Amino acid sequence: MPILIAAVTGYLIGSIPIGLIAGRVIGGGVDVRDFGSGKTGFTNSLRVLGLRRSLPVFLGDLIKGAVAASLPLLYTDDPWARAAGGLAAVIGHVWPVFAGFRGGRGVLTGAGVLLALNPLVALTVVPIAGLIVYLTKYLSLASISGAAVAALTFVAFAALDLHPWAYAAAAVAGSTLIIAVHRDNIGRLLSGTERKIGHRT
Repeated sequence: MPILIAAVTGYLIGSIPIGLIAGRVIGGGVDVRDFGSGKTGFTNSLRVLGLRRSLPVFLGDLIKGAVAASLPLLYTDDPWARAAGGLAAVIGHVWPVFAGFRGGRGVLTGAGVLLALNPLVALTVVPIAGLIVYLTKYLSLASISGAAVAALTFVAFAALDLHPWAYAAAAVAGSTLIIAVHRDNIGRLLSGTERKIGHRT
């Protein structure tokens, strides 16, 4: 029962469409899904709304994941409940019930989950992703690479008995989903047509 509660709660939290709300409230009524990639996440919000107006999307999506993975601590010490809540939040962000199941790609929500489960491991991904963005100017490439590194690192820590395998399972499942929903970006990266930071829609 705690795992089911965590999963349902996590999904509903993840389904809060921060990017959609930001576009309508501080973006002059804009639906960010009508532009660019058609997603509600930070990357598309950045292109549509600009940096200042998209910062709430960055913070909100990150916080969603952290909250979903932390709430189970209020009623259980089962690490699988935390893992279920976090993974469900990523699923909710990608397919939000509150926004017609049209959401984002789950990157920042997933990052928030990992930060809540194991901040040390999650923060090892930040410099890697940052370096990729700096060198290539591709946020999508940093997201894909960061997801893969996060999954591998969480598995390594679990194998060393430094955190529960439940956390590794959530990281692998969430990272796999994040990479899968970037398939169009992967195609554009391979063809050299992917948009870089600074490209406004």
